[in-house]
Amino acid sequence: MRIAMLGHKRIPSREGGAEVVVEELATRMTALGHQVTCFNRKKKNSKKEAGSFKGIRLRYVWTIDWKGFAALSASVTASVLTLFGRYDVIHYHAEGPCIMLWLPKLFGKRCIATIHGLDHQRAKWGKMARRCILLGEWVAVKFADEIIVLSRNVQNYFLETYGRKTIFIPNGVSSIPIRPLDLIQKKYQLKKDGYILYLGRLVPEKGIQYLIRAYQKLDTDKKLVIAGESSDTDEFVCELKRLAEGNPNIIFTGFVEGALLDELYSNAYLYVLPSDLEGMPLSLLEAMSAGNCCVVSDIEECTAVTEDHAVVFKRGDTEDLREKLQILCKRPELVRRYKETAADFICRKYHWNDIVERTLDVYSGRIRS
Repeated sequence: MRIAMLGHKRIPSREGGAEVVVEELATRMTALGHQVTCFNRKKKNSKKEAGSFKGIRLRYVWTIDWKGFAALSASVTASVLTLFGRYDVIHYHAEGPCIMLWLPKLFGKRCIATIHGLDHQRAKWGKMARRCILLGEWVAVKFADEIIVLSRNVQNYFLETYGRKTIFIPNGVSSIPIRPLDLIQKKYQLKKDGYILYLGRLVPEKGIQYLIRAYQKLDTDKKLVIAGESSDTDEFVCELKRLAEGNPNIIFTGFVEGALLDELYSNAYLYVLPSDLEGMPLSLLEAMSAGNCCVVSDIEECTAVTEDHAVVFKRGDTEDLREKLQILCKRPELVRRYKETAADFICRKYHWNDIVERTLDVYSGRIRS
């Protein structure tokens, strides 16, 4: 098949979950003999128009690089360009970019939408941006041949809100390479099992503020590492740093990737994901694949992933989170038991090859909602 994917920022990149998903799908589909074109957003002042990555064709599209306009402008450009390509399937990723899905559909293209999460609920967006995202959601409901969702909660949302049936296909996971201490020891003076890790975007719905407040009351010599960067949320990041002010054991690493990322996953004592809102958290899958003991909020998008292989606290409850962390800090044998089963459980449950096969079945119409 000839497949176009759009809605992500750029691949190869770890700028967000959608980028990881697009890269994993496109790479594997290309290896199976399909022709995949990914429409990347053009970076500011970049003149790059085209390229390739692992056999994937890359097109760089014009983008307004302002908060709330980047996804929409890139979707407009990419959607127009798909009209001039002989594509069998146009695959839109995320709600906002779906605002242009009607255009290739009007020209007879088969259009698939993957909803990575209910983006209009994210705190970083203003009123106008939320309206655009909701319009994209409505366009997907109205015009998409099929809608793929990553969680049962989102599946129920579309059925209850629009009466629209969707197809549940979760994300997959690739095992994180286990790396001994090296870069993170030199750069941050971290020790094996000497830190609690959060890794992801620094945005309000991730609940990082709860983690910092809980950690400040924790009786432990373990450090807290917060790895990730702003996503149009600079003011919120400043707020997090104010909460952490005066505590040298709270470390903000900024964006991490490659060996540094692998080392952080490989040597953590605990991984914590205290989210209020998720689509399907890829960082949680990766943390478990690296054999981590994970602590997650009790939202369905987290607990459905971990089942009984993680420690769960009440969403938004800083004191409950502190209590759970304190127990785990005092009981290394309990942490070890969770670590022993995490990787095998998650890698068996979420395998990218299975996800790709099911997605291709959606493309071809073998799986219908």
